[in-house]
Amino acid sequence: MQYRKDKNGNDISAIGYGCMRFTKKGSSIDFEKAEKEVMRGYELGINYYDTAYSYPGSEETLGKILEKNNIRDKVKIATKLPQYLVNNPSQIDKYFEEELRRLRTDYIDYYLMHLFTDIKNWEKLVRFGIIDWISNKKKEGAIKNIGFSYHGDTEMFIKILNSYDWDFCQIQYNYVDEHTQAGRRGLEAAAAKGIPVIIMEPLRGGKLVNLLPDDAKKLINAHPHKWSSAEWGLRWLWNQSEIMCVLSGMNSIEMVEENARIASDAKPGELTEEDFEVYEKIKKIIGEKEKVGCTGCAYCMPCPHGVDIPGTFACYNKMYSENKSEGRFEYARNIGVREIPGFATQCVECGACEKHCPQHIEIRKKLKEADKALRPLPYKVITAVIRKFTIK
Repeated sequence: MQYRKDKNGNDISAIGYGCMRFTKKGSSIDFEKAEKEVMRGYELGINYYDTAYSYPGSEETLGKILEKNNIRDKVKIATKLPQYLVNNPSQIDKYFEEELRRLRTDYIDYYLMHLFTDIKNWEKLVRFGIIDWISNKKKEGAIKNIGFSYHGDTEMFIKILNSYDWDFCQIQYNYVDEHTQAGRRGLEAAAAKGIPVIIMEPLRGGKLVNLLPDDAKKLINAHPHKWSSAEWGLRWLWNQSEIMCVLSGMNSIEMVEENARIASDAKPGELTEEDFEVYEKIKKIIGEKEKVGCTGCAYCMPCPHGVDIPGTFACYNKMYSENKSEGRFEYARNIGVREIPGFATQCVECGACEKHCPQHIEIRKKLKEADKALRPLPYKVITAVIRKFTIK
């Protein structure tokens, strides 16, 4: 296993174990299966285990596995404060103490503010005294490192990044999402501040394996590297030295062993120009199913009326490159529940964006199409209800 350093010089395995996708047995997690998979990962050198308050049964299962096998102090636990459920200062301690009980531990190695989409999420916690709370927990040794996980656009990510002295952060990033959400610019901004980055959704929840178009699969299968679709995705990430750890939601021994093998071999800077040409061909094949030829360059931004143009088009394209519900869900989560949303309906058709688009996209026309597709009535209602209870 290869390791990369955190902010304090500690070794973190290049592959991290994402504990959101443990196999279910009926309505609960199959503990025996999860234990075998986690312990196989541990044997292969994985030392970073990521869970969250809101992953049903995950914290309890991980805590029980680590305690039963007497390896708690030999691994790093990452879990998350459900900041979207916090409505008063006392709830911060309430959720944290509950997580400690679930995980059967008295400290968390990497504690994240979960699911930031807007600087307002952090500002709410600041009003509730989170900065002093973090300081006290660090002094007590109950928290070793503090960070946040993020879904939103690049500009907002950088605002959050600059708002506090973070120890690490976690973003969605892969060769398709290179210029959406926090994106490469966000990754580089974190690196410039010396903030290690954890990667989630490296294969878009397996979709860069299971939902790849047939032409992309043929291209990969015919290549002399003989890498799997998963290996192409993971190697693209580990090629970048700014990335500390890549999370994978592993739920089979075979997946654990394959990912550990790749993590033991892939090194920064080893991909060739020919390799990058293959990635571009794969993206082009995926793009043929998309509705808008947006590359996520963000030359159209900022929109004077707050429309998240590249984010909207990314979700619109996702409806057709993956499936409709995924695109709509991401639009509601990433764009709809910010303090100030970035909906396409905010467009006043000033046309400023189109003057700067290198792809010469008819942005005003495509925004109307996108909003109609992304927000059918049920999604409008659901988003409005979520905003009512989460935006203070």
